[in-house]
Amino acid sequence: MKHGKKYTEAAKAVDRATLYDPADAISMVKKLAIAKFDETIEVHIRTGCDGRHADQQIRGAVVLPHGTGKKVRVLVFAKGAKADEALAAGAEYVGAEELLPKIQNDGWLDFDVVVATPDMMGVVGRLGRVLGPKGLMPNPKAGTVTMDVTKAVNDIKAGKIEYRLDKTNIVHVPIGKASFTEEQLADNFQTLIGAINKAKPSAVKGQYLRSVTVAPTMGPGVRINPVKLA
Repeated sequence: MKHGKKYTEAAKAVDRATLYDPADAISMVKKLAIAKFDETIEVHIRTGCDGRHADQQIRGAVVLPHGTGKKVRVLVFAKGAKADEALAAGAEYVGAEELLPKIQNDGWLDFDVVVATPDMMGVVGRLGRVLGPKGLMPNPKAGTVTMDVTKAVNDIKAGKIEYRLDKTNIVHVPIGKASFTEEQLADNFQTLIGAINKAKPSAVKGQYLRSVTVAPTMGPGVRINPVKLA
């Protein structure tokens, strides 16, 4: 993959052979974010899990203390009083069966997170083919299938992020924007790592956190010493 001049210049500042302390890595990544927009700072965690086994899956959610810096649009599938509750909590879109054709046929996906009350999962299940591949399917483990829609919406708006293993046993999550202070990014990073460590499946043997890299959207990654995070 060919990188542009800016990326190549920025990459020279990173010693690929060094495993940095979290604080040093975050400080470097802020300097490496040189795009004209406010880049997202992402963390990529390669685990020792084997996601092909159900007892080695990682999936959950955590509220980052300083949020992600992104405005999150929430769609809630609910009826009656629960629908009113979702709107009062600040959900952008609330509905039921009438939303199916809009999403299935018209390709409407102007939302970032989907929440559903348990009684609506039969309806939402029919959208599995559309929402599943985009990681938008509500899930009890992530707190997005719940009767407490007020808490769900509030948490998401406050900076709740979902983490899960991808096919290569890596977790990819945002921890904020380049405009955040180093302290804010460090707080968010430590909160995320705490949640990932807590979520360690008991079936995983050997080193759990194999590699941890923090990177801006358009810039090179900085590797963090995973031994310091256990």
